[in-house]
Amino acid sequence: MNITALRPRLIGCIDPIGNLFVRIGMKPNQITVLSLVFGIACAVCYMNQQFLIGSILLLISAVLDLVDGNVARKTNRKSDFGAVLDWIIDKYVDGLVLLGIGLSGTAIISQFVAVPAYTDIAIVGLAIIGSLMNTFIKPVTYAEIGYTKKEDGKISDPLEGVGFFGRPETILCLIVFGLISQIWIAVILIAVCTNLSALQRIIYLARRYGSYKQE
Repeated sequence: MNITALRPRLIGCIDPIGNLFVRIGMKPNQITVLSLVFGIACAVCYMNQQFLIGSILLLISAVLDLVDGNVARKTNRKSDFGAVLDWIIDKYVDGLVLLGIGLSGTAIISQFVAVPAYTDIAIVGLAIIGSLMNTFIKPVTYAEIGYTKKEDGKISDPLEGVGFFGRPETILCLIVFGLISQIWIAVILIAVCTNLSALQRIIYLARRYGSYKQE
């Protein structure tokens, strides 16, 4: 699955929300920071095993993450700093939310199998690493290969459709399984799928850019 391909449709759905923020005069960067606030609130709820409330807060954070770009385009306030801030805050939200699950003491696989106490924490750690590295590959690619073409304020690159499990899928898993209080399923899926997706992107880059450069 690759929800990124559905981004244009999702942006159309949140257009009325974007119009609301334009009317009340909120700037894109303010909306971006607001998404972080809801992300932190979600992490705190997850840490206290309040997965239903936390998932609702995460959904709001995810919507705001789409709205900031929508408002930037509507108000002609697109900036390089805004794009960077959006990316950084996304990573903070991802890391904090998963860390909240780890600190909650929620049983991941230890509820089914007798494993050492650190195993559940290790799985959450893999989920955090996979979530961050899967997306971190893209800016490294931009920097090393020099891909700078932009469309609607976002860098459009060959990796856009590569990788079956990105940030949208990660957030969706957390929201869906959090709402039904089965967050352990989300953690396992994220731990496995984000790292496999990162490997998929690495293999793609190796095949496309792995040839030696002629001096």
